Order: sequence, then structure tokens, then C-alpha cells
Amino acid sequence: MPLAVDEPTSPALVEVLTHDPEVTVWWTARVECASAVGRRERSGEMTTEQASYALRQVDELIDGWVEVPPGERLRDLASRLVRVHELRAADALQLAAATVASESRPETLELVTLDERLALAASREGFRVLPI
Repeated sequence: MPLAVDEPTSPALVEVLTHDPEVTVWWTARVECASAVGRRERSGEMTTEQASYALRQVDELIDGWVEVPPGERLRDLASRLVRVHELRAADALQLAAATVASESRPETLELVTLDERLALAASREGFRVLPI
């Protein structure tokens, strides 16, 4: 969301994207962003026009990224991750998607997240987590 909506972490994430435009996301990224925009719109933090603009920004970003689709391997990995790390199901699915994207070589990818629990789990799984 900080790439589509101005937030305190937006400049840092724009810099990360500028240095490495090759982004891989989990299959539900578009839905998660739509959910975040919807919450902000319903709470009055965003107008309908701002929400529509943010969703267009998300669509443009995601259309240029690689999306990891769901599958049995990913589901099995996520099931393991929720047992060994303090993760919600959605975060475990994101970490499992990153593992699949890395071809089970997490040290080959940098992971970007604003979620502390996900960052800790990713680091423990061998990913280089970029500080934001």
C-alpha cells in the first residue's frame, strides 16, 4: 500500500523499488490491497476518488510484477510455517510464496515487509529482510 498511498514508509519503499524493480508477490496481493483501501474508505480516511486512484495505482504496479499462484506445495509450506513461527495464515502464505519464488533457496532473495512477525519468520527461514 505505501507504493499506492502516501504513507510514512512510502519514500523508503519507492527507493527499494527504484533500485530493484523486479518484484514478486503472492497471488492475493491485489485483494489484500483492495481490502486495505476499502477499510480506509469506509473509515473516512480516504474519499471515494482517492480510493479509486489508489486501486488504479495498485493495478498498475501489480500488472508489472511476478505473481506466485496458489498450489499444493505452497499450501504445505504455509502449513509448516504457521506451526513453527508466530504467523497469521495470510502471512504464512506470503512467506511460502517467497520460498517458492526462491526455488527453496531463500538466501537468494531479499524480502520486503512492514510486518515485524513476518520479517522475523522470514529471517529465520533464511531470507535477507530489507530494513524499512
